[in-house]
Amino acid sequence: MAAVKTVAFHTLGCKLNFSETSSISRLLENEGFEKKEFDDLADVYVINTCSVTDNADKECRQIVRRIRRKAPESMVVITGCYAQLKPKEIADIPGVNLVLGAAEKFNIATHIQELTKGDSAKICSCDIEEVSGFHSSWSVNDRTRTFLKVQDGCDYTCSFCTIPMARGKSRSDTIDNVVKNAEDLGAKGVKEIVLTGVNLGDFRPPTHRSGDIKSPEKENFFSLIQELENVKDIQRYRISSIEPNLLTDEIIEFVANSDKFMPHFHIPLQSGSNKILGMMRRRYKRELYADRVKLIKTLMPHCAIGVDVIVGFPGETEEEFKESFDFLHSLDVSYLHVFTYSERDNTHALTLGPVVPMNIRHERNKTLRNLSYMKLQYFTQQHTGETRKVLFEHNNKNGMMEGYTDNYIKVSTPYRSEWENEIVDWKI
Repeated sequence: MAAVKTVAFHTLGCKLNFSETSSISRLLENEGFEKKEFDDLADVYVINTCSVTDNADKECRQIVRRIRRKAPESMVVITGCYAQLKPKEIADIPGVNLVLGAAEKFNIATHIQELTKGDSAKICSCDIEEVSGFHSSWSVNDRTRTFLKVQDGCDYTCSFCTIPMARGKSRSDTIDNVVKNAEDLGAKGVKEIVLTGVNLGDFRPPTHRSGDIKSPEKENFFSLIQELENVKDIQRYRISSIEPNLLTDEIIEFVANSDKFMPHFHIPLQSGSNKILGMMRRRYKRELYADRVKLIKTLMPHCAIGVDVIVGFPGETEEEFKESFDFLHSLDVSYLHVFTYSERDNTHALTLGPVVPMNIRHERNKTLRNLSYMKLQYFTQQHTGETRKVLFEHNNKNGMMEGYTDNYIKVSTPYRSEWENEIVDWKI
């Protein structure tokens, strides 16, 4: 494949995947590949997959079919969580040439160079227990805010989740390396960094060499954000998502007093019923979650709080869904990310029951999405008339541009080039 010159990318799933796709793109560009938009013709198409929901699996198949129709002579490479979990299933999709598991995604250049059109799909994967390395990743030029991966994998055993099987055990970058990456990004003009990971609050740097002055057992996510506060060129940080049991008082208090960490948390809840939380194998009860929200709002009344919630989990009765709805309704949160439970192979949740019919799952999803809409409207109205700082993004969308306030209120205004990647005082 020495003649290959162009490559296009498509990302499914989370912010972590977007940061990794961006890093994989830079790896290939350094090897001489020219990056194309995904809708353009390219010699190689790379799909970075998710497998959190059944829909992500289906979407991957649909994209491959679309590529086959558009560019039948091109090579198709699948990586990401779906590729690690079901490599043989993906290899059987007509049009797929290469499947890269978790350990091989960052060796993509070598694998592509060895591809020959016409061969059967090649699988390069391993048991997830063998995946131990950490690869720094970040997105640049994809949007104004940069996603910086500082942690990967997860040691939790939530009964609905395949992420530990897809990404392996929890592992983290070093604090020094994260700080260096932030400094490099700041030097390139990046104004805002979103810290990402699978279980971000579980950030634990690898053990330092003996003789080092630092004490690694005391280094954690709180240590990291303290160091990042001192990176002079970065003006704003966001914490992408953090488990409520790992969101400590000291982290909340630090953000409340920080000049750079934005008043914005995204805290997964998954259910407002303690019974369902127990069946999900979550590591907290709803009372702890309510305490976290209360402390945040006491210290930062203007803070945005986002919530992940799953509807239709096995055994969730109408009473337990109502309990969850009432709990969410009572919380002073800003918006919800609502997921419809979908069965995932090799998860403990498959042994639970009774199964909630799909039409009821969709009804519950709609109910919570309506609640989310009302929460967001209320939160925004609370800040009407205030002047807040907005970081405007690069994109010119049909003559309009968008940005976010410090507390994550989305702002749209007629496009002005001089406002791109600039922080502007804006009256809501």
